Amino acid sequence: MNEREKLVSKRRFKEFKNSDAWEQRKLGDLGSFKNGMNFDKSAMGHGYPFVNLQNIFGKTIVDDSDLGLAVSSEKQRNDYNLLKGDILFIRSSVKPEGVGEAALVPKNFENTTFSGFIIRFRPHIAIDDEFKRIIFATKNARTQIMALATSSANTNINQESLEKITVELPELSEQSKIGHLFKQLDETIALHQRKLDKTKAIKSAYLSEMFPVEGERKPKRRFVEFTDDWEQHKLTDEVELFSGLTYSPNNIVKGNGTLVLRSSNVKNGEVIDADNVYVNSDVVNSNNVKNGDIIVVVRNGSRSLIGKHAQIKGEKDNTVIGAFMTGLRSDHSDFINALLDTPVFKGEIDKNLGATINQITNGMFHQMKFMIPTPEEQDRVGEIFTGLDNLITLHQHKLDKLQTIKKAYLNEMFI
Repeated sequence: MNEREKLVSKRRFKEFKNSDAWEQRKLGDLGSFKNGMNFDKSAMGHGYPFVNLQNIFGKTIVDDSDLGLAVSSEKQRNDYNLLKGDILFIRSSVKPEGVGEAALVPKNFENTTFSGFIIRFRPHIAIDDEFKRIIFATKNARTQIMALATSSANTNINQESLEKITVELPELSEQSKIGHLFKQLDETIALHQRKLDKTKAIKSAYLSEMFPVEGERKPKRRFVEFTDDWEQHKLTDEVELFSGLTYSPNNIVKGNGTLVLRSSNVKNGEVIDADNVYVNSDVVNSNNVKNGDIIVVVRNGSRSLIGKHAQIKGEKDNTVIGAFMTGLRSDHSDFINALLDTPVFKGEIDKNLGATINQITNGMFHQMKFMIPTPEEQDRVGEIFTGLDNLITLHQHKLDKLQTIKKAYLNEMFI
């Protein structure tokens, strides 16, 4: 007998190891469903608060910080009211993955209704709110929802389909314990997300202030010991360019070869392991990357990825870049790496991109010009941005680890 047949989760708190098996129930037996209101255009923009799709998408708790307004009668506000513990499902979504997303109503919403693209589920039995908030995001629930959804112009699900969905429920005390764990996890994730967002905002502000805006020769913010004007230089006066490796499918090996860094290996300014490709080292005729090198995506099917870049940290033996990448090598690579994050560099890319081919060539790099300070000031500016990038990476790694833990717990603590 497998875990599902026994209706016991793989991971359980020790005090519930010998507790009863979970009980499988259909949502239609646990509560009632109601479609939301359809408002005329003339009724929108004034009146009473109402919950719309944007208050639910990507959330597990209904966001009431920015509710819309619509005219509604007292009877409608009673019939379509929202009480603490209600669950709101997205009934219709342009994006297939958005259909059936569910969010908890965390408190009574006074004089508030909900739109016709939403279905309200109101349980008639006691279910822990935090447990309820999480269970509809589990793989089991999402698989059932997607199987019952229908597609036309949008992807839709109706009350009758939602009524058929089954959930497994432990006793209330175990629900509460599980719900509390996920509440703590989500609060910790939100904390690190705020830290990450704050650090990114600081970096963005410094990028706009520590590099001169167009037409200026000095930045708004700089170290007091530096007062000289910055000078316009060609990018290739400051860096050495090197090209990537062209290889054929026959050159690819499963391992013990040379790693070829491609667009997929560049994420959030870092070099990462993702869909790694290795080739026979005998065919490699391009430069091995070095510590401090900056690798730039110069050709890609997606225009928005052109200019995406990352700095090599540490020595990487048997590692080259692919043909759709260009390497930049500099004695002041921290500064150059920061320069490539500025709107000025993005402007240079947009100026040079062709109408149909998403590519920047070495010739285009030779034409790019930027305001550059003295080597000493370059190094001080580079230190600031390297420190910020390291902090961003730290927060991102913590966030990724917490998301991985949450995903594992969702798979193991629910049936």
